[in-house]
Amino acid sequence: MSNVLVTGGAGYIGSHACKALAAAGYTPVTYDNLSTGWADAVKYGPFEQGDLNDRGRLNDVFSHYLPDAVMHFAALSLVGESMQDPGKYWHNNVAGSLKLIEAAVDHGCMNFVFSSTCATYGEHDNVLLDETCPQMPINAYGASKRAIEDILENFQDSHGLRHVIFRYFNVAGADTDGEVGEFHQPETHLIPLMLDAIDGKRPALTIFGTDYPTPDGTCVRDYVHVMDLVDAHILGLKWLEDDKGSRVFNLGTGHGFSVREVIEQSRTVTNRDVPFKEGPRRPGDCAKLVSGSDRAYHELGWSPKRSTLEVMIADAWRWHQNGRYDR
Repeated sequence: MSNVLVTGGAGYIGSHACKALAAAGYTPVTYDNLSTGWADAVKYGPFEQGDLNDRGRLNDVFSHYLPDAVMHFAALSLVGESMQDPGKYWHNNVAGSLKLIEAAVDHGCMNFVFSSTCATYGEHDNVLLDETCPQMPINAYGASKRAIEDILENFQDSHGLRHVIFRYFNVAGADTDGEVGEFHQPETHLIPLMLDAIDGKRPALTIFGTDYPTPDGTCVRDYVHVMDLVDAHILGLKWLEDDKGSRVFNLGTGHGFSVREVIEQSRTVTNRDVPFKEGPRRPGDCAKLVSGSDRAYHELGWSPKRSTLEVMIADAWRWHQNGRYDR
């Protein structure tokens, strides 16, 4: 049974990836500083607390566990914060990832799966985005992820580091067994914000902009279920193990949902009213962002199975009611 080092394994996506890895016969080793993750989310393998920028700690973990691969989720990911404090994102995301990549290469761990983002594309309003679209990030978060992609390519050329990069859009839902789920502090994602508003845990949800050129005037986004997403990461790891070369894949459904559609589906799933108010547009919000994932479908054999709006909200609601972490 091979070890896989999962950075950010105590976070939302990383904890689901650890569960999927364990189910696939791997031992996930979580490496997380718990700045945004939760110790309670580490359930499927050993936990090593540490920071990406602590090279000595990384060396110790690589030497002890001798992982065959890395799945790299650990990152700061608040777009607004990245625009106000870009240095924080370059220090944590880029400098930290460089130390991780160097440690992996130095310890002979040459398979690397990287969690990237559609934010590397920047503004391509109302375009079905595929892997060939130009990358023109408009904030430090997207720029930091793009820089890490470049570093991986450099280390492939210089050291033969094999990598799979996944760029995805809005991740939603929760583990179907309710063992792990989505819980951020602070929360910025639409569905958990909405569920909090339904439960009275926060004020009414704000719809930012109602005059976009979409069928109902609100922004349209592509949502993918977190369990579908981590299935792709397992396929990406096997892709590397089969020595198929480095590759970039978008992950999405090819279909978007508007904010009003999400609200209406939440009302149906929870059988409760959704308190909301209308507000002005936010700077930088595009009308429609939808991911093209034909490459993942044809080459990886990946297809989203749970990424309907009803299922994503139902799974998130179940977790919201029964499984939230407490500090």
